[in-house]
Amino acid sequence: MTRTEMWRRIDAHPNPWDMIVVGGGATGVGVAIDAASRGYDVLLLEQSDFGKGTSSRSTKLAHGGVRYLEKGNIGLVMEALKERGLLLQNAPHIVHDLAFVVPNYDWWEAPFYGLGLKLYQLLAGKYGFGTSRILSKEETLEHLPTLKTEGLRGGAVYYDGQFDDARLLIHMVATAFEQGATLLNYVQVTELTKDAQGFVDGVSARDLETGSKFHASAKVVINATGAFSDLLRLNAEPAASPMIVPSQGIHLVFDSSFLQGQSAVMVPHTSDGRVLFGIPWHGHTLVGTTDTPVAAATLEPVAMEQEIEFILATAGQYLTKAPARKDVLSVFAGIRPLVRATGMASGVGNTAALSRDHVIHIDRSGLVTVCGGKWTTYRHMAEDCVDQAATLALLPEKTCVTQHLRIHGFHELAKEESAREFGTLAVYGTDAHQIRKLIHNDSRLDERLHAALPYVKAEVIWAARHEMARTVEDALARRTRALFLNARAALEMAPAVADLMASELEWNGTMRTRQLAAFREVAANFLLNS
Repeated sequence: MTRTEMWRRIDAHPNPWDMIVVGGGATGVGVAIDAASRGYDVLLLEQSDFGKGTSSRSTKLAHGGVRYLEKGNIGLVMEALKERGLLLQNAPHIVHDLAFVVPNYDWWEAPFYGLGLKLYQLLAGKYGFGTSRILSKEETLEHLPTLKTEGLRGGAVYYDGQFDDARLLIHMVATAFEQGATLLNYVQVTELTKDAQGFVDGVSARDLETGSKFHASAKVVINATGAFSDLLRLNAEPAASPMIVPSQGIHLVFDSSFLQGQSAVMVPHTSDGRVLFGIPWHGHTLVGTTDTPVAAATLEPVAMEQEIEFILATAGQYLTKAPARKDVLSVFAGIRPLVRATGMASGVGNTAALSRDHVIHIDRSGLVTVCGGKWTTYRHMAEDCVDQAATLALLPEKTCVTQHLRIHGFHELAKEESAREFGTLAVYGTDAHQIRKLIHNDSRLDERLHAALPYVKAEVIWAARHEMARTVEDALARRTRALFLNARAALEMAPAVADLMASELEWNGTMRTRQLAAFREVAANFLLNS
């Protein structure tokens, strides 16, 4: 899967395409998989890298949404629980189950949360991940050895899903490609074109690497740009009413000593109305998230001081080793593309109360916008979107097949077996065999890029050759997760990564220097000053 192959498909494809998808996050790539696997001709264009925005900045959970259960949104929870089960079924190399413990410090919490979590388990039906139950104080501490013991009465355990969001997305891009879709990163849609009747019939776009421009026509254009959906809608209809209410969430990453054991902790009520998760992830501890209304979405959001202090303070109430600013290895922010409630004023309000349901909207221009929802439900969102887009475009009716479509890299080894078989390369699934071949052919590629992280040189080569990584940031933020795990280590790795990519992508000295400068600028947003 290379950019050259993608351009070859474009050059060989006669206009119009059945569908053009704008946006290369989970929703857009999910639409491309669904449409291509039905047999439709699909072109997807992403202005930056796949998953550069929200899709790489999640809490890394494939979950039904415990807090939505409390709000009474049973339908959303059941849908998400089913999709969680399908994710595990179709991508077991990236998705796995994880025990979550809700600690109890008041007498009423055990029966209250125990009952709610039992309902959560029952709603999952055949897609269940494990049996929830009440824990004694001793059992709670077995799960969470670093939990504060003062006042601790016990806890409740339930099971949900965990995954690596950016790695899953890259495997989804490969899946869409294998199904026949054409997907390009670093191609910006500059304009939506219209026919004589005023209906959107294609896009004008520019390749950001070469500067070359081109036009592609389509029977239907799908707007899957997430938090930026309104910008594309305004391109088609300048008078369109805004749909998106952006909300920022941040996460702090620490070393594994803060959350020892193999379980996560879930704090069901915080001062901002959200739940707080502390999660073991890639040998580190990830804590989040916040829900802060913001005026507008940005491609590189930055954590606010009040968000950082909120997470540090809340985590410190539950962990024996209270985290401080100096302990933060990385901080990252993401924008949720929440959908404005009917009748909601245009000002910024309490976004925690907004629904996470997805919406499919068709403007008078015929532009189809799919937005809202959550990572876990990307497949169902895509199915709904393709159904409606195909109807609008008068395409032949074709049945969705993604419920049982395996994601690229699929294998059926359990998490522990996969770790024994593939080691730190387990998240690549069957692609781990190919990365090992690179190492077999050149043992120098087995060298670690940094002592603090497990990534080796072969992973950078693989990313550049087969996963359409085009920048140092692509390799360190989304093909590996170095920037998200340890920003300073990622900065120290960057020159070696730039050397490897320069050789693969034929960069000259000027391009290498420019790449490193661009990465340092982005990485600064992931650093927390003491």
